[in-house]
Amino acid sequence: MHTVWKGSISFGLVNIPIKLHAATENKDIKLRQLHKECHTPISYAKVCEGCKQEVKNEDIVKAYEYSKNKFVILDVEELEKLKKENEDKAVEIIDFVKLEEIDPIYFERSYFMAPDSGGSKAYSLLREALQESGKIGVAKIMIRSKEQLAIVRVYKETLIMETIHFPDEVRSTADVPNIPSEQTVVKKELDTALMLVDQLTTAFDPEKYTDEYRTDLMELIEEKKAGNHVVTTSEKQTELPSNVTDLMSALQASLDKTKQKKPTTRKRAPKAKTS
Repeated sequence: MHTVWKGSISFGLVNIPIKLHAATENKDIKLRQLHKECHTPISYAKVCEGCKQEVKNEDIVKAYEYSKNKFVILDVEELEKLKKENEDKAVEIIDFVKLEEIDPIYFERSYFMAPDSGGSKAYSLLREALQESGKIGVAKIMIRSKEQLAIVRVYKETLIMETIHFPDEVRSTADVPNIPSEQTVVKKELDTALMLVDQLTTAFDPEKYTDEYRTDLMELIEEKKAGNHVVTTSEKQTELPSNVTDLMSALQASLDKTKQKKPTTRKRAPKAKTS
């Protein structure tokens, strides 16, 4: 598994060197966009809305828009300093709570926690303590330049860290439109609804649920491949602008210019067709 974060987590005076690995993966089928005429993949450039020109990465700065068209520019050095100050801190479990006290709306993403070198004993200690107490740990962690609130719990003999939203990141239900006010429900309708709920009640088995759309889409793709309903990207390359900024485009442009300078090689005679 790919390591997405490496550091340590502590509770009290116990320090555990750990690595985080993404516990889930997105299995959405990614579809590319092609030019309808020549079937070449579409790429996107960074263009300044004011100058209408493609912008180089080194000419881009980050800023916060505090009101319409008014920005505070933040230097890369300032952002890196803040990031380093927070990343250098070990993750500390600050509270222990019961899992059922946290509403699922707060949960964001899951990571498997693996002990790093020398951390197996402390890892096992925290795992056993959580299992015996029936509690989960609440901690803070810096991942990808964002401070995250997280919980640590046991999942199938493995410690798992799940990032959760801060309270101000969860929108108020008062902002949800068209929510009906309390109304008197007809008892007969409620009894029927409860009967239906009872009939559909079962033990949760995640294996019984599948992504039917993804399955159908893959079947459609395989059918088209089998029926040779495929297209090949045109080898014809349009002339690239001289102000190429994308690294891969710059490399390809250099190769193309080099090929143009080379003398044309003699073409091989076509093979005789067999009857």
